[in-house]
Amino acid sequence: MNRTYYDTIKKLESDGVNNDYVLGWASGYLGNPKLEEQRITDAYDAGYEDGLAKNTENADAWKGSPG
Repeated sequence: MNRTYYDTIKKLESDGVNNDYVLGWASGYLGNPKLEEQRITDAYDAGYEDGLAKNTENADAWKGSPG
C-alpha cells in the first residue's frame, strides 16, 4: 500500500465526505469488486469511479451529506 492511499482516505474523512463515497473510493482505488447492486448508493458509485481513476474529482459534492 502506498502513502497516497492513506493520505487520501485521511483527507476525505477529515473533510467530512460521505462515508459511502470514502468506502467506494477505497474499493475502486484498490481494484476491489463493487458491492452487491442493492447496497450501492450514488455516493459509493461516485467514489468507486473516482478511486478507479485515482482522483477525488467528485468528493466536494459529497461533503456533509449523510452516510
